[in-house]
Amino acid sequence: MEDQIKKIQLNDLHLAIGGKMVPFAGYNMPVRYSSDKEEHLCVRNGVGVFDVSHMGEFMVEGPEALNLIQKVTSNDASKLINGQAQYSCFPNETGGIVDDLIVYKFEDQKYMLVVNASNIEKDWAWVNKFNTMGAKLTNISDEISLFAVQGPKAIEAVQALTPVNLSEVKFYHFTVGEFAGVKDVIISGTGYTGAGGFEIYVKNEDAEHVWKAIFEAGKDFDIKPIGLGARDTLRLEMGYCLYGNDITDTTSPLEAGLGWITKFTKEFTNSEALKAQKEAGVSRKLVGFVMQERGIPRGHYPIVDADGETIGEVTSGTQSPSMEVGIGLGYVKTEFAKPGTEIFIQVRNKNLKALVEKLPLLKTQ
Repeated sequence: MEDQIKKIQLNDLHLAIGGKMVPFAGYNMPVRYSSDKEEHLCVRNGVGVFDVSHMGEFMVEGPEALNLIQKVTSNDASKLINGQAQYSCFPNETGGIVDDLIVYKFEDQKYMLVVNASNIEKDWAWVNKFNTMGAKLTNISDEISLFAVQGPKAIEAVQALTPVNLSEVKFYHFTVGEFAGVKDVIISGTGYTGAGGFEIYVKNEDAEHVWKAIFEAGKDFDIKPIGLGARDTLRLEMGYCLYGNDITDTTSPLEAGLGWITKFTKEFTNSEALKAQKEAGVSRKLVGFVMQERGIPRGHYPIVDADGETIGEVTSGTQSPSMEVGIGLGYVKTEFAKPGTEIFIQVRNKNLKALVEKLPLLKTQ
């Protein structure tokens, strides 16, 4: 089994700096370096760096590139301008989701799709299945390293490494430029933390140099390496979905609150069925909730009403390091989905009170 686990480019570096490595999505990944709480607060209040090189990247090029993307994704990629990124999903043919992804537009016939690590092979097969129009597809996942420099101090920590004015790279926009002396680096105003910052795509051969340069530049800002543990608590405070937990091949984008990335201005995989579902209304919805009683919600815990009747299930839950209270996401019957609704989470056979809250769960000042 051991040899089936893939290693990211900087695997040995993470071990050397004290990273606790665990198998995740088929890769050996750093889950933490110090403590999840310390790393979480470092990103919320300062700046931290995640090595998320396990993510997948596919290039889609040629005259038919946009047609293929429009066919397989739910969002409308024709609205993208050069240097813009778009959150989207691949709907499957039975009402669920193959994966969620980000579409990057470089120019009219050149795009990149960034997909989840656990789904690289599945997604690659899926996109190829629909490529009847002959777009040029290249899977560059094994050639690219990805560092997420996240937090309110991200810009000042790494601005010295690039001639690109980082404060001009807007949210969900990107540029290709020099970074730490390396040419053609993708600098993207994206992330999975809600704390601000960038994602930096570099070729594997430049990964170690760039990683070390980031830490050298950020040392006056107390920059720290951050593991997957804190990545999970940070995204949960924002209410961002995690594939395999909150969205799966049996959850509809409309149930998951992803109606905003499901555009019926075009035809895409299963769009007729999803359009009908939108018109009929969904019977369950993904909601965020905050515990009103002491207890930590976890995936698969039942959600019940005041009478103890099951109305849904927790998909993700944790103790929020910023709010110091239990928080989670879960599907509930639609009548319980309104913010302010009282629900109960079954934690070790006790029904503990929680309130449905509008996302993000962490309210920024």
